Amino acid sequence: MQSKIYKSNKDRTQATRAQLIAAARELFVEGGYADTGTPAIVKKAKVTRGALYHHFVDKADLLTAVIAEEAQAVAESIISHAEGTSAIQSLKNGSRAYIEAMQVPGRTRLLLEIGPAVLGTNLMRKIDDGAAHRTLLDGLKAAFDDDQAKSKDIEVLADLLSAAFDRAAIAVSAGADAEIYVNAMERLIEGSLAR
Repeated sequence: MQSKIYKSNKDRTQATRAQLIAAARELFVEGGYADTGTPAIVKKAKVTRGALYHHFVDKADLLTAVIAEEAQAVAESIISHAEGTSAIQSLKNGSRAYIEAMQVPGRTRLLLEIGPAVLGTNLMRKIDDGAAHRTLLDGLKAAFDDDQAKSKDIEVLADLLSAAFDRAAIAVSAGADAEIYVNAMERLIEGSLAR
């Protein structure tokens, strides 16, 4: 088997970091955070323990990187599918994209169970504010006129819709019909934007 040839130290660094994140993701999903030790992570990633601590302060820091990567993947999926003929249609398309993105195996567990339990709601909110929540807030602002978009009510509406999206993702992850939840979320969006 031929080993990979990296062009620079930066390439090696990025590859090692990616290996650690991928290994940790898989192990956190399989066994949970508490039951996943750093020796198992470095073994699965095929790196040294020193490499782990070169890239991450501790296991919680590694989990934060895993969560941030997952949250960013969800946001990118929403952005890539949220185009529509109107702001409301864009929100509907984004809601479908969210439900689909959350069906990636293990993602719901990481973002809605493990992350909040280990990292806490404040850090999870900070991560989400730079990811899916931001896309939702931007979509809602686009759906309202300038005066309404400046209102604190939009932030509250985004929080409430975000909670509904998360409940839908949990239900679909547990085996519920995704299409039923997508349709319900679309109706919820329509009702929330009714003037």
